Amino acid sequence: MAGPGLKLMVGLSLIALLTACGDKKPVEKDRPRVFVQEVKPSDYAASVTLTGDVQARVQTELSFRVGGKIIQRMVDVGDRVSAKQVLAKLDPKDLQTTVDSAQAQVVAEQARVKQTAAAFVRQQKLLPKGYTSQSEYDSAQAALRSSQSALTAAQAQLANARDQLSYTALIADAPGVITARQAEVGQVVQATVPIFSLARDGERDAVFNVYESLLAEPPADRSIVVSLLDNPKIKTTGTVREVTPAVSAQTGTVQVKVSLDRLPEGMQLGSVVSATAKPVGKTAVELPWSALTKNLSDPAVWLVDAEGKAQLHTVTVGRYLTGKVIVSAGLNGGEKVVIAGGQLLHPGVKVEIVENTYKTPMTGAQP
Repeated sequence: MAGPGLKLMVGLSLIALLTACGDKKPVEKDRPRVFVQEVKPSDYAASVTLTGDVQARVQTELSFRVGGKIIQRMVDVGDRVSAKQVLAKLDPKDLQTTVDSAQAQVVAEQARVKQTAAAFVRQQKLLPKGYTSQSEYDSAQAALRSSQSALTAAQAQLANARDQLSYTALIADAPGVITARQAEVGQVVQATVPIFSLARDGERDAVFNVYESLLAEPPADRSIVVSLLDNPKIKTTGTVREVTPAVSAQTGTVQVKVSLDRLPEGMQLGSVVSATAKPVGKTAVELPWSALTKNLSDPAVWLVDAEGKAQLHTVTVGRYLTGKVIVSAGLNGGEKVVIAGGQLLHPGVKVEIVENTYKTPMTGAQP
């Protein structure tokens, strides 16, 4: 059992310890250390890479002008054709019969004209001598004129029948390349039904299908660089010459045609090409991805106010890119946005701003 002296020493020690604790100042809680970036709005325009193909400026759908059965096809897709070249033929039997009939009608009318002409000549000789009457003379003259008119009509019918017969041959009206074929030998086709698609020789366009939102405002620069998709080193320049006014119901896009200044070697009709377009810039703020957080379901960022306190601020993100975001609304300029160290912040907490040596991951450096 401890003596009175020992108890006294323990009591004095406890009193001394409590006194020392009461004299010590409370330690201030460490403030969160953050990196900030001052907001500087600038004009931003997202570049968009489009993919299209090279097409002929003029493309013609070739079709027969009469109906019939295809008996011969001379060309196929990809073949180069010249002007006046025969591409396909229809069975001419029915139309040849029409020509023969019209020819026979012409021969018959020619014989009738000879007969009425001879009769009229006789009436001309007999009338002065009084051997015929004026009425018989007039009748002979009317018969001659009628037969001559019938002959003219028969000749016109013969010419029309021959034209119809010539239409059984499908002829290219200009030099170019066959890009599509819609019929085959043995098929019975109607007049005006497309048989071939012909890309005429001449100027070439690069054709792109573009979403309407990218064309909300007309481009400031209508010139564009077009390159071959599988070999970007092969490139040429062009000018936007046409934008379709209507949106396609199937794709929801509008068609943009770029007139190519020249066609370099390796880039030909049907080649797949790409072009980078840059719409008109709009005022926006570019921030590293680490600055973005969430306010319930809305995107937000942490701002440091004049008192050094963190405040959660809702923003509108216009575009998400690799390593960064484009804020289109919510920031005016001059604000201090926390770009690192915001994981443990809460509204109203005081923070310590560290000298900004932070580099975003897209630059390759570490904090």
